[in-house]
Amino acid sequence: MKKVKIENAVGMILAHDLTRIVPGEFKGAAFKKGYIIQEEDVELLKSMGKNHIYILEMTPDILHENDAAIRIARAAAGKNLHLSEPAEGKVNFIATKKGLLKINLPLLYKINELEMIILATLHNNTPVKEGQIVAGTRIIPLVIEKEKIEQVESYCQADCPVIWVEEMECIKVGIVVTGTEVYEGRITDRFGPVLADKVKNYGCELAGISYAPDDKALIKQEILKLIDKGAELVMTSGGMSVDADDVTPAAIREMADEVITYGSPVLPGAMFMLAYKGDVPILGVPACGMFYKVTVLDLVLPRILSGEKLERRDLTRLAHGGLCLGCKVCRYPVCPFGKQG
Repeated sequence: MKKVKIENAVGMILAHDLTRIVPGEFKGAAFKKGYIIQEEDVELLKSMGKNHIYILEMTPDILHENDAAIRIARAAAGKNLHLSEPAEGKVNFIATKKGLLKINLPLLYKINELEMIILATLHNNTPVKEGQIVAGTRIIPLVIEKEKIEQVESYCQADCPVIWVEEMECIKVGIVVTGTEVYEGRITDRFGPVLADKVKNYGCELAGISYAPDDKALIKQEILKLIDKGAELVMTSGGMSVDADDVTPAAIREMADEVITYGSPVLPGAMFMLAYKGDVPILGVPACGMFYKVTVLDLVLPRILSGEKLERRDLTRLAHGGLCLGCKVCRYPVCPFGKQG
């Protein structure tokens, strides 16, 4: 730090907070450390009794915290993000689209392993809204060696981006409700309307709801009919357990080109099934989807809608964070459910 006359401090960086007291009105920091002194500040500082202040001396190889945060943010940000102006050394990443937050985790960790640099985010694969803050960055000190920020920029240039938002596609979704008791009208279908609402809430178009008894051939037939009608994703409901008369998983398995999983390490959602017929995902939704607001479906569906082709390991990794606590007031996605380390 260096002590200078206030008249000579314009453009320099304040090294400590400066307190202002107006009896009965105000007492607090009128200028915070890291602030860059402006010409118009000189008279106010003098009125506060500050004829000399301590400033941080800058050299060409040093960056101020605001400049450092801006450069980190610009290097790390991907699509569908807006960067805030720096405030007290921090820059926020703000979603410009509704979608799914994606984080390059290895690169995020690599950046944070650099001393004196912070890049903090929401969890990977978190559904976010337009205007939502999804990450923030800053450095620890008021100033930092330029080479450290250049190192961040080098990391990002080689493996960018660190943070981005994937828009969820508006696709046609078909629903097949299985179960002889529903098919014959012995009980009222409650599952189809629940899934239809889910489809609409995710901004998708309902291609139709079909019904099939507990018959493998007829279940396959209804799935194929929906695909022929243009369904880009098909959900089936009912008959997903291991009872002898629950034949939906067998029907999906026989017609699919690829079965990713039957069973998921998520509660609620253990009997979930994911398969593909060509490029069309087929989701076997267990009974929990009718009774719980949030299930494994809400962890998987946004990723599919954002263009991911899920593999088995993507499902097994849901085990960490895969336990829903069943809170009286559901605050998902602001909760531990589906949050992976």
